Amino acid sequence: MKLTILGCYAATPRTFTNPTSQVLEIKNRHFLIDCAEGTQVQLRKNKTKFTQINHIFISHLHGDHFYGLVGLISTFTLLNRTTDLHVYGPKGIKEIILLQLRYANSFTGFQLFFHELQSSGSEVILEDDRVVVRTIPLKHRVYTNGFLFQEKAGERKLNIAVVEGYNIDVCYYQNIKNGRDVTLDDGRTIANAELTYDPPQPKSYAFCSDTVFTESYLEVIEGVDVLYHESTFLESEAHLSERTMHCTARQAAEIALKANARQLILGHFSTRYDSIDLFKEEASAIFAAVDVADDGKVFEF
Repeated sequence: MKLTILGCYAATPRTFTNPTSQVLEIKNRHFLIDCAEGTQVQLRKNKTKFTQINHIFISHLHGDHFYGLVGLISTFTLLNRTTDLHVYGPKGIKEIILLQLRYANSFTGFQLFFHELQSSGSEVILEDDRVVVRTIPLKHRVYTNGFLFQEKAGERKLNIAVVEGYNIDVCYYQNIKNGRDVTLDDGRTIANAELTYDPPQPKSYAFCSDTVFTESYLEVIEGVDVLYHESTFLESEAHLSERTMHCTARQAAEIALKANARQLILGHFSTRYDSIDLFKEEASAIFAAVDVADDGKVFEF
């Protein structure tokens, strides 16, 4: 699992920072999470191929989280994309994007599927043989979701020395990887546990931005491996976090602690602060395993 931060600052873009967007790679699947202005340029800078992106998740309809979407879709058209594109976001996103495309007379040469969200509870919105994605209902000034990405368990790993020791034909290898026992020609049954190793423990990643401090979604993210959580303000501006329905670094750390997360990544920083190290310092007093996002930063789990 690999996370590339394209942008992680709040609201106003600057020449050296970008609003929210990131790419999560899971078992060769590439998921774009939020798509602020400048996302296309950041994808280029970070050498992410546009053709790898088939699923885009939009948390809410504030500009610093989706104003780059119509531009990205338009560029896909210019590049003669033919692969289907799926967009997951709040109800209304389809109308907004199609209106822009229609008035620009910019029709896509690929199938564009919108999966509009309006449930107040957590729901599975994507599942395939490698990953499950569900919503994390958040509390912000408009309807907002975070997203929980969960790997599915992979194949078991062959203990090749033991397998070859029993002279098992290679035609049975896939069945063994799938967890099946093997019956030898002499009638003996060899348990799968003897022939294989457990696969790597599946990882999970939760993206939470934007939200006021609340414990309402703790159950959804319980035990998550990596939690990306907005931390727009420091505690010195807690009064602003309440008014704008955002979190402080300390509050994000409290969520990580109560959710039994293994790692916390802070993001969505207000540009009023001189250093994002201040956010890590504040959160570390509550939760030890904390890091800060930054544009272009890559995390591998």
